[in-house]
Amino acid sequence: MKEGIHPKTYPVVFVDGDHEWVGVSTHKTNNTKVIDGIECSVINVDISAFSHPFYTGQKKLVDTAGRVEKFMRRYGAQMASQGKK
Repeated sequence: MKEGIHPKTYPVVFVDGDHEWVGVSTHKTNNTKVIDGIECSVINVDISAFSHPFYTGQKKLVDTAGRVEKFMRRYGAQMASQGKK
């Protein structure tokens, strides 16, 4: 890598509820935690692979039939009046 063109990275601990994992980031926080003798910044995340519904298998299915019915309720009268002209 070329010197001087990349941002400085810091060791961080990403925390999502009970799960935490170590990584690197360009973001540095005042809240720190020592892991394996290395002082890491703590970054709290709201959603990760541990809690996201897609990865946990709790994904909700979208009702596609309901979309067609909603469209017909909204625009059905307009379509019927255009057909009479």
